[in-house]
Amino acid sequence: MNLAEHVLRAGLAAPDRLAMSVLGLSRADRWSHARLRQAVLGTATGLLQSGLAPGDRLLMRLGNNPGFPVTYLGAIAAGIVPVPTSPMLTAPEIGKIAAAIRPAMIVADDGIALPDHPAPVLPAAQLADFAALPPAGFAQAAPDDLAYIVFTSGTSGQPRAVCHAHRAILARQMMFQGWYGLTAQDRLLHAGAFNWTFTLGTGLMDPWTIGATALIPAEGVAPEQIPLIASRHGATILAAAPGVFRRMLRPEWQPWAGLRHGLSAGERLDPGLRRDWQARTGTDLHEAMGMSECSTFLSGSPARPAPEGTAGFPQPGRRIAILDETGAEAPPGTPGILAVHRSDPGLFLGYLDQPEETAARFQGDWFLTGDLAEATPEGAIRTLGRSDDMMNAGGFRVAPGEVEDALSALPDAGDVAAAELPVGPGLSIIAAFWTGPARPEAMRQQAETTLARYKQPREYIRLPALPRTPTGKINRRALRDIHRKDR
Repeated sequence: MNLAEHVLRAGLAAPDRLAMSVLGLSRADRWSHARLRQAVLGTATGLLQSGLAPGDRLLMRLGNNPGFPVTYLGAIAAGIVPVPTSPMLTAPEIGKIAAAIRPAMIVADDGIALPDHPAPVLPAAQLADFAALPPAGFAQAAPDDLAYIVFTSGTSGQPRAVCHAHRAILARQMMFQGWYGLTAQDRLLHAGAFNWTFTLGTGLMDPWTIGATALIPAEGVAPEQIPLIASRHGATILAAAPGVFRRMLRPEWQPWAGLRHGLSAGERLDPGLRRDWQARTGTDLHEAMGMSECSTFLSGSPARPAPEGTAGFPQPGRRIAILDETGAEAPPGTPGILAVHRSDPGLFLGYLDQPEETAARFQGDWFLTGDLAEATPEGAIRTLGRSDDMMNAGGFRVAPGEVEDALSALPDAGDVAAAELPVGPGLSIIAAFWTGPARPEAMRQQAETTLARYKQPREYIRLPALPRTPTGKINRRALRDIHRKDR
């Protein structure tokens, strides 16, 4: 099999159908399935002619443009292993990644930091010429063969190279009804940049796999303008991180005919934002939870919406468990570590050149996600935060998400985060951070009326924006560092 061949197969039945449209405020760059296939396979030829061979690793340093998914799929089609990275990474950060993966080549846009590494650099400007080359054939591989490498967001300060097999694309089909409710007739608009793996999977590859149309905002389109272009181009599903949905809701606009629902991932969805979306659009906002090692595996969906306060249900075909300290499956209502069975086709092959680190993440046949969760009697999963993010308040363990959900319900709170802050030898407190215009007194009163005393923050710190990782998640380590610098 070949992952790229699987993604492009549906387009063969309708080569002139719209596969992708890059939406500006006044114009759109439209790609048919035939154009997309030619660009991918022509790029495969160009990469091979540039000196790369099957099995080589290609470090991708590309900006927000269609060249990103075309190069990614072109490499996989040729049997080359792409390593997509965030353009926000600095030279020292990308240097560590290059040292870990030892790329045979780097493809780069102008103005994006490069590593100090001997691999030759292929200018991204040449990719446009590759698209017109004679198409390469698809390099065939076993389902368990390495297809691509992505890096964890590195909230712990130690990002890891996560190796995925060609079979990972088969597991993504569990999301089509388990999260998206996706059909071939949909026009799915993803608000993220091309060079974000959330966009690459949910916004591009999955619609192409089923024969649907992918819509992507052009560079420079603000989140507040997305409803305008989405309505103009008949988007039926919107996908974005929660913070982008919050910005979408700032201006006044009316839902358009054909809008079915929204999809949220990247960080926890607070219930208040979901309610605001429902009130504005009359549709639901379905959250999914996943990770670099397994993409998404837990979600609400049109067929089975998540009960409020939960992240939803295991996607059909997934085998998920919550394990207690002994490794046994915890009963409903009992917190434990969320785990995915090693038989899941979407589960990673391992961390590159780190067999001990890989083995440490498994307990028997279960991959330990590091997330704390508990199940409801109906089988929905309530997430409680990362096990290493848990806060200790006077001997009680408190999940950041519980505090954040309570405070986010306050109007004008904006984005909210909670973290444990050290205040002295062996002493720490819970602190709340927020970005909206709400006053500290209002935040404190909200906590007093919605949270037990031991869960209430002792310090309230307003920030212009919450620090985030390159993948958009709240960076709690940075929150603690901000506090240290301010003292």
